[in-house]
Amino acid sequence: MTVLKHLSSTALSALFLACSATALHAGDVKPKGYNTPIPVDVLTPDTVRTRIGTFKYFDGFPDDETMRKARRQVDLGRGVQTFLNFMPAASIEMLYVGHRDGYGLKSNRDIGLFEELMSSESLWLTGNTDTVYASAFLDLSDGPVVVEVPEGTGPGTVNDAFFRFVVDMGGPGPDKGKGGKYLILGPGHQAPANTDGYFVATTPSKINWLILRGFLDEQGKPDTAKSAFKTGLKVYPFAQRANPPANTFTNLTGSDVNTIHANDFKFYEELNDVIQREPSAMFSPELLGMASAIGIQKGKPFNPSSDQKALLTEAVAIGNATARSILFAPKDPKAYIYPGKAGYWQTGFPGGNHEYVVDGGKGGRDMDGRTLFFYLATVNTPAMVLELPGVGSQYAFTSRDSGGAYLDGSKTYKLNIPANPPAQRFWSFVVYDPQTRSMLQSKEMPYPSKNNKRNPEMAKNADGSIDLYFGPEPPAGKEANWVKTVPGKGWFGIFRLYGPGQEWFDRTWKLGAIEQL
Repeated sequence: MTVLKHLSSTALSALFLACSATALHAGDVKPKGYNTPIPVDVLTPDTVRTRIGTFKYFDGFPDDETMRKARRQVDLGRGVQTFLNFMPAASIEMLYVGHRDGYGLKSNRDIGLFEELMSSESLWLTGNTDTVYASAFLDLSDGPVVVEVPEGTGPGTVNDAFFRFVVDMGGPGPDKGKGGKYLILGPGHQAPANTDGYFVATTPSKINWLILRGFLDEQGKPDTAKSAFKTGLKVYPFAQRANPPANTFTNLTGSDVNTIHANDFKFYEELNDVIQREPSAMFSPELLGMASAIGIQKGKPFNPSSDQKALLTEAVAIGNATARSILFAPKDPKAYIYPGKAGYWQTGFPGGNHEYVVDGGKGGRDMDGRTLFFYLATVNTPAMVLELPGVGSQYAFTSRDSGGAYLDGSKTYKLNIPANPPAQRFWSFVVYDPQTRSMLQSKEMPYPSKNNKRNPEMAKNADGSIDLYFGPEPPAGKEANWVKTVPGKGWFGIFRLYGPGQEWFDRTWKLGAIEQL
């Protein structure tokens, strides 16, 4: 019979020191109670001090308080990681809920259209004032769905219920802006024997988001795109292709419906709805295991105790702080567009990959990169990442001035847009609220942006560059180039290029920093 005697902290500490940086061999000191040398890294001292408290053991057996502290830390961590890792699912879920319950739109039939463009009343993650959005949800529960896009459609995309890319449409899609029919196959669907005339795409989820952009005309007006969508955009079940039901179009301009996921306990309830509805196969077992560990499991009610709810409320607060830190102060140098963080201009795709895969998968998933993007924005497509001169769009955003301070709505700033911005279609600058990551609201300026097509009255400098001004009041004589900010609130801005030129990709055309005046 072998008798194990516990090791005192002093004895074990001495053993650690004696054996540090060397392998334990037959001639080394043996712990008391053992017949053979035992590697030090196998053993646990009687007392271990950590940032969450002191752990106490009897010969490796944890006492009750140690178990309580360790278990709580793990459960708290799983709550935080569930928030960070499932953010894409909760984000698109709230877009779906906003369309279904807020706008009253039915999937596969009703289409939301921002006929007078999106204004700051809309609670959408970094929506813009510059393109005519057509938005609808596809429900593949009962079979495949057809989407017909008209000629001239700008960048368009279908994303699944975890905000993963399904297919592009319009300019960057296989129809190349010429229009066409797309057949979207859902989980368990078989492609029909004859798919002639269709661009076929598959998705692992039942609910999918269709978002299309129409361009402003040469006068900066939305009328042409609005008319093209109303006459040429169609969404209907494949089973009804012989006699498709008519679509309804609802003007969403000026609506204040929320489409943004929660940053409190409600987040987990939003996620639970996704996991209950969608096939489990669309998530990895590791992700589902993370959610299951905090009580969210398909086929079971999510009904946490008061203690569990308190812990998850703390977890989501930590997750929210983490997401905001990753977004507004990333540690990864790849998150910045220019060397040395010049101008603090950031990209939404730090690794240059819409799947956030590092080194072709050898480095796994860039978790912080994914969090950065989905806490900031929506629409996941390679067209926003790849170097496609003249096609698609490119983005740069900043929340800081030239000195590194957060942008303050009570102060006045200037940004110089150098001459000849490399944008075949247009460029724009939109101001956003750091709380909602939606457009900054003010009564005086419902469209807090400048666009070189929509705002031809902007004054140019002698060298062809344009100075933009931001502040609560316009500098004297600069009203045409001014975007209003709100005292007491921060702000950040996104610079967009539609039809980006090679000069953007090779950085021969560069943005300067936002300077406080």
